[in-house]
Amino acid sequence: MVPVEANHMERERIRKRPRLTWDVPPPESQRALVLDGDERIDKKHASPPRRDDDRDGHYVYHLGENLTPRYKILSKMGEGTFGRVLECWDRQTREYVAIKVIRSIRKYRDAAMLEIDVLERLTKKDGASSRCVQIINWFDYRNHICIRLSSDETQFRCLPKSSAIKLIDFGSTACDNQNHSSIVSTRHYRAPEIILGLGWSYPCDLWSIGCILIELCTGEALFQTHENLEHLAMMERVLGPLPEHMVRRSNRGAEKYFKRGSRLKWPEGAVSRESINAVKRLGHLKDIVSRHVDSSRFLLTDLLHGLLTYDPTERLTARQALDHPFFRDPT
Repeated sequence: MVPVEANHMERERIRKRPRLTWDVPPPESQRALVLDGDERIDKKHASPPRRDDDRDGHYVYHLGENLTPRYKILSKMGEGTFGRVLECWDRQTREYVAIKVIRSIRKYRDAAMLEIDVLERLTKKDGASSRCVQIINWFDYRNHICIRLSSDETQFRCLPKSSAIKLIDFGSTACDNQNHSSIVSTRHYRAPEIILGLGWSYPCDLWSIGCILIELCTGEALFQTHENLEHLAMMERVLGPLPEHMVRRSNRGAEKYFKRGSRLKWPEGAVSRESINAVKRLGHLKDIVSRHVDSSRFLLTDLLHGLLTYDPTERLTARQALDHPFFRDPT
C-alpha cells in the first residue's frame, strides 16, 4: 500500500483516459505497409489477425508475433492474477523490454490504470534512484492495458548483477485515503487480519515481506494454498495458535473456521486428506530457516517472527525491520 494522494475522481478520470489507436487497420491502398508513428513499417511487422482472448481474459499470442508493429514477442516471462509479462524486442530502441499485458476484464483494467498512476508518480519523484521498477510507457492494445517496464542494468534473461531489492509489482496498490476492498494481496502472502475480516492497513505489507523473505530463503512459497481454513492451519503450524482476541473479533465469514472459543476447526474441517498432509509437511519457523541458513539463522528467525506477528499492531514496522540487527550484520 503506497501512501500517495488519491484523486476522488479516479474512476471517472480512468474512463476518460485517451486510448491509443495502434490497431486501426490500414486503408486498402496501403496493405503492404502499416504506419507506426511517422514511419511506414513492412507488413511483416504488422499486428497479427484478431483472435478471441482466452476464457480468463488473457491476451492470446504466438511467439514471434508482433505486439503492435513496434514490439516482437520473444517469450513469456511470467503470469499472475492480473495478466502476463512478455519479453519483447523493441524495434525502435533496439533493446529487450518487458511488457505487462493486463487481462481484458474491467476490474483488472481499472487496477492497471491505478498501478500506472503510482508508477508514474514514483518515477517523477525518485527517477533512476528509485528502488522500484521504472515505467517507460503504456498503451491500450485490443482492450488490453500494456505497461512497458525498464530493463534496468540487467537483461531479463540474466541474474541481477547486484543484491539491490526492487519492488516490481504495484497491481493491488491502494492509497491510504481510498476505500479499501475487504480482500487484498495475493493469496500466498495474505495477512491473517485480512482472512479474519478485521480490516487492513500498512502492516499487511510487512507480513507479505516476511513471506517473501522465506520464499527467497527456501525457494518455495511458505503458504501454498488456495483455501482459507487450510491457510490458517498452515499459519498455526508454522507460527503457533492465533491470538484469541483476533479470533473473537473475526467477522461472520471467518467464524465458521473456529470452534467455540478460539480453536481452529482443524483437521476435521479439512476438505481432503491431501490438505491435511500439506499442513503436516510444514514445520516451525525456526526449523524451516535452519534447514536453509547457517550462520545468520538466529537473526533471520528473529526478524521473521517480528514480520510474521499475527497482531498487526504488534508487527514490526518497515523502519523497525530495516533497523533489525540482521541487516546490520547478515553474516
